[in-house]
Amino acid sequence: MSKLPSPIIHEPRGDLPVLLSVPHSGRDYPDWLTGLAAGGKAALTVLEDPLVDRLVWRALQRGCGAVIARAPRAAVDCNRAEDEVDPSVVDGARRGRVSARARGGLGIVPARTQQHGYLWRRAITPKQLDERLSQAHRPYHEAVEAQLAILTDRFGCALLLDCHSMPPPPDGVPPIVFGDCRSRTAEPWVSAEAIAVAGRSGFAAALNDPFAGGHIIERHARPANDVHALQLEIDRRCYLDARLAKPGAGFDRVACLIEALALELGQQLLGRRYATAAE
Repeated sequence: MSKLPSPIIHEPRGDLPVLLSVPHSGRDYPDWLTGLAAGGKAALTVLEDPLVDRLVWRALQRGCGAVIARAPRAAVDCNRAEDEVDPSVVDGARRGRVSARARGGLGIVPARTQQHGYLWRRAITPKQLDERLSQAHRPYHEAVEAQLAILTDRFGCALLLDCHSMPPPPDGVPPIVFGDCRSRTAEPWVSAEAIAVAGRSGFAAALNDPFAGGHIIERHARPANDVHALQLEIDRRCYLDARLAKPGAGFDRVACLIEALALELGQQLLGRRYATAAE
């Protein structure tokens, strides 16, 4: 049986202390995974953040580092902790406290979606789950940790920008939502400046509502050590076509937003670092 692919790693090569994370755009579906899906591959692709991995191209050209999942979210979700397991998906899983996300069908192996219901023909074994973790989930987090270490060694600080997209949200929710786990993963000025950058780029933005951030930023942020992390959610209508399937007219505008976030937040982080060192 073929293995899940490890993530793509772009090492930082510029003058910005910024690392991009793209955990939900993986499109490398092994046959054994689609064979397990009750609704076939079509039932699994709805879990993707479509083409977000391509939206980061401008920031990559600026020299930002990036960790980009190739394994699909349907196989293992890199934005979940290893113990966020839905017992209906894994035979013999501990039937104790189940996180709200896992209970809602979106644990480390997604169980169901609103569109397709329960996703799988049968549950997997704990050993099979561990194989998925070893092949894709753990390498993803090891890569994020390693690249952040490179940045902190070089600059003394770092920003992790975890990039996602959201289906068209309800009225009243702006097209851009940042999450900092309610001030636990970034200093308040970082989140405030992110909202300001979005505004200057022509996008209304909110903080922590309805998305406060997930496992990736919770795990890797260390604001007390000047390692800040934000989750970024983008309304798919901003960059996809009317069918939400292919790049639309706004695709490059959103790529420019991600570039601006990396550039302006990275420069401010450095400026504050150097100002503090000079005192």
